[in-house]
Amino acid sequence: MSKRGRGGSAGNKFRMSLGLPVAATVNCADNTGAKNLYIISVKGIKGRLNRLPSACVGDMVMATVKKGKPDLRKKVMPAVIVRQRKPWRRKDGVFMYFEDNAGVIVNPKGEMKGEIISQTSSVLSFLRFSLMSLKNPPPGDIDFPFVMIPLRWLGSMCALSGDKDFLCILLIINGSAITGPIGKECADLWPRIASAANAIV
Repeated sequence: MSKRGRGGSAGNKFRMSLGLPVAATVNCADNTGAKNLYIISVKGIKGRLNRLPSACVGDMVMATVKKGKPDLRKKVMPAVIVRQRKPWRRKDGVFMYFEDNAGVIVNPKGEMKGEIISQTSSVLSFLRFSLMSLKNPPPGDIDFPFVMIPLRWLGSMCALSGDKDFLCILLIINGSAITGPIGKECADLWPRIASAANAIV
């Protein structure tokens, strides 16, 4: 039985085992500065008398931050569940579960609140200088943050800088905002979250 996507999600999803009732605390998997999220309601739940609304992977919930940056605490904000510990059965017969419960903070449209690219002025100026110093710089203006660097530039920039941690800096800049994998059900409903995920299982 399919269930309509909630909030700003795209498409439908099949029923899953609901593993996160109201008052559950989940880890925050993005880089907004929040450590955990306290669920206070679930979007799209009509409910029944004396039954706690519960959420599963891919559901939008309203949550508050219990631990994290002071500017995030004591505010109600939407979040999307990306992992749950309670097993659920997929249509192919596989039972799936994660090692923790986690969610990410979003806006009502489903766009992530966390930044995917951390812009550090010193790192960006170093990368700009390195690209400008190459014999054959890329065509056009060099603007940061850039989305893709051709692999043929990496060796030249590393040789130019002599810095062994240069590749690590590139991975940090182009890295994902979500720690850990997310469920396929969440990725199908929320394309913005799927684009920022490290792995989809």
